[in-house]
Amino acid sequence: MSAAQTLLLLPGLMCDATVWAHQREHLSAHAGIIIPNFRGFDSLAAMARHALDLAPQSCAVAGHSMGGRVALEMFRLAPQRLTRLALLDTGVHAQSPGEAEVRQGYLDLALREGMSAVADKWIPPMVHPGRVADVELTAAIRDMVERTTVAEFQGQIRALLQRPDASACLQALQCPTLLLVGRQDSWSPPQRHEEMLRLIANAKLVMIEDCGHMAPMEQPEAVTQALKEWLLC
Repeated sequence: MSAAQTLLLLPGLMCDATVWAHQREHLSAHAGIIIPNFRGFDSLAAMARHALDLAPQSCAVAGHSMGGRVALEMFRLAPQRLTRLALLDTGVHAQSPGEAEVRQGYLDLALREGMSAVADKWIPPMVHPGRVADVELTAAIRDMVERTTVAEFQGQIRALLQRPDASACLQALQCPTLLLVGRQDSWSPPQRHEEMLRLIANAKLVMIEDCGHMAPMEQPEAVTQALKEWLLC
């Protein structure tokens, strides 16, 4: 892939371009980088249309967590425009039992105590247990959460709870596809990615060791290397 081509890096819930800082810096020699901002949207389809509006007619797309869901929605809307697809720490299932209550609990906390309180509760299960005390990592994640307004958080929660099952999209994929997950990701665990792998004709699965859900930030070098190999294969 030449530098004239484009790679969209899609952030997840409450995240922004910070989550992709290392990848943007080190992959820019191989592709033009675009990182959409999904704050202010309340559906995956609207996020996907926004990303497609920013992109040229053909592009590679990598999505992390909620961003992976958006990437699959982009494929559903415009499959001919995606030349490669990378899905990181994500899933394809619709709303799971008890999920709405968990997400509502976070939203209630945001409404009651603000986004700093959400960060206190949300960050520890999102990272490898050994990184919970990593001040540099957790401060960067906290800053993203606190840059998110309660209304923006509410919109993204609504989008996630209304998501469709995207299994059919995986079965329709023909482009080179990378699945990547942190070995200790408890939110979108490795088993889920192994199940996704079985549905895709042309895919590779990469497990990132000593890593939780926030793989692009927790193990940036390993994630960047995996994405580089996917871009250039």
